[in-house]
Amino acid sequence: MPDDAAPRDAAEPGDADARDAARDTQEEASAFSHPPVDPDAVAAYGDHPDQVIDFYAPRGPDDPAAALAPLVVILHGGAWRTPYDRRHVTPFADFLARRGFAVANVEYRRGGAGGTVPAQGGKGPVAGRWPETLDDVAAALDALPALVREALPQADPRRTVLTGHSAGGHLALWAAARHLLPADAPWRTDGPAPLRGVVALAPLADFGVAEKLDVCSGAAVQFLGGAATFAERRAYADPALLVPTGIATTLVQGRGDVVVPQAVAESYADAAARAGEVVGLTLLEDVGHFPLIDPAADACAVVAEEIGQLAW
Repeated sequence: MPDDAAPRDAAEPGDADARDAARDTQEEASAFSHPPVDPDAVAAYGDHPDQVIDFYAPRGPDDPAAALAPLVVILHGGAWRTPYDRRHVTPFADFLARRGFAVANVEYRRGGAGGTVPAQGGKGPVAGRWPETLDDVAAALDALPALVREALPQADPRRTVLTGHSAGGHLALWAAARHLLPADAPWRTDGPAPLRGVVALAPLADFGVAEKLDVCSGAAVQFLGGAATFAERRAYADPALLVPTGIATTLVQGRGDVVVPQAVAESYADAAARAGEVVGLTLLEDVGHFPLIDPAADACAVVAEEIGQLAW
């Protein structure tokens, strides 16, 4: 066989990067192609317009009145930036509800316009609001048991699983680690949250690695207020520094993710292992960032299965 006809073991790096980028574009378009799904109920956990939770009643094949359903709490992604709100994960919330879960889809305050996003060449939405984003997540989860009793009586809050995608995956991991925060942290709790577990989807789980890789155009640095406060605030916000949680945790990650690369999740899992805790890491071949929340994708069914393993 001539040399130029020999099969290549791997594509050239540039070719692979281009294919990954093209796939990511297609996957994002698919995930965002579904119309928003209105909730069955909405409740406020504060006075700000973004301090609300959407509730979806279970509507699986079984009779929902036969037993209380596990509660799945969703924290949406979008790099903690204003353009991305909870509406883009409402099809995912509906997908879980149709599989028999009760669902709470949490909104929270995100970064507004006016900050510099260097990779975008100018002004753009800043990632997160310090400390309001964390204020809201803590307040929402603290208020959730009472709100669920009123808005979603079909839910069993004793079987609660936190899930979140991308920046929301960070928030889910952070919320499960509040008992490990520094003593002066306003969000610290006396003990672990009463959770069945956490399923974090392509999470920004290690701010040190995210900063080195410039994930989401420097979102982790922006979220902590910039380079001047990044190191100081990491102890209050970086999940990789808040282990072991003592709460069952699974990460689901696409190997082809070019938005939040696999290395970020792996670094968190390694940090947990060094702290004596085993964290599950489910790696999906030929999957990028967005299929994890796309009801049309096989990866979304895998996510539901991972949630079910902790919840049921």
